[in-house]
Amino acid sequence: MSSEISPLCGETTTDRPEIVNPAESPNLAIGIDIGGTKVAAGVVDEQGTVLAELRRQTPGRDPRAVEATIVELVSELGRAYRIASVGIGAAGWMDLSGSTVLFSPHLAWRNEPLRSNLERLLCRPVMLTNDADAAAWAEWRFGAGRGESRLVCITLGTGIGGAMLMDGRIERGQFGVAGEFGHQVIMPGGHRCECGNRGCWEQYASGNALGREARELARAKSPVAQEILRAVDGDVEAITGAVITELARQGDPASIELIDDVGGWLGLGMANLAAALDPGMFVVGGGLCEAGELLLEPARRAFGRNLTGRGFRPAAPIALAALGPRAGLIGAADLSRNPPR
Repeated sequence: MSSEISPLCGETTTDRPEIVNPAESPNLAIGIDIGGTKVAAGVVDEQGTVLAELRRQTPGRDPRAVEATIVELVSELGRAYRIASVGIGAAGWMDLSGSTVLFSPHLAWRNEPLRSNLERLLCRPVMLTNDADAAAWAEWRFGAGRGESRLVCITLGTGIGGAMLMDGRIERGQFGVAGEFGHQVIMPGGHRCECGNRGCWEQYASGNALGREARELARAKSPVAQEILRAVDGDVEAITGAVITELARQGDPASIELIDDVGGWLGLGMANLAAALDPGMFVVGGGLCEAGELLLEPARRAFGRNLTGRGFRPAAPIALAALGPRAGLIGAADLSRNPPR
């Protein structure tokens, strides 16, 4: 823990309301969603409503800097609300106790004791979980997958996160690292992934993958990429998945085609998951889902085309997540009140 980070324990009641026993409090919680590019935080009530929200850029790859950002966000939100607990949804693998980030492919966490560090700094109970688990929990509790007994959630952002809920329980596997669907190898020998392997699913069906393919198209000076280049004033490196998604929503044919390709990879990966897990429903969320049906329609086609036993078995429906980019922080906050079993 860095000595430069000031704990919140020393704050007075003039700085923020007094924190009381959670059983006697309004039972509000702060949820924090830590991704590869942003840290989002919000005050969440027991119905999953976000009462206040803040965002910061993820401060590089320094664990201490990330902790300092969390302390800043909790301090600011806690000035107006009496907070019982804090839930952290972080991109990475957690141990089963929810105390240590074993590994994060997009952040510099390696066996990082994040929960104990943050509890010392925040002076509140802290629950730590994978960000995709948090988003899936929120969709099961309050969103598109409400009440589904076998639910698989896919989160499309910088990479691909995933989670499965079985009878109201997050399935985390024997060692706590289940649900890393984005790192199934879908193209042997393909693009290098930050996890160290080649050909991972997230290298073909994620925001990063969409941006990479668009930049390659622009560098090739393809005539179909002219609208994309105009949108970024000719700066190829400024082309991201978010830029392409917005252009596709505006009707740009090249951007629509790029998203269609990503949707095909998405559907293929979900067909593989259906063969292994046989869920009752898929819910797809994350920033890339701003494309809506432009993404899901080709995903459904590819899913149906690659589903094992197609035509002779039920096919799980594929739905768009209902809670949008807030799902991770809503789920993290709610899990801090209802720790995983």
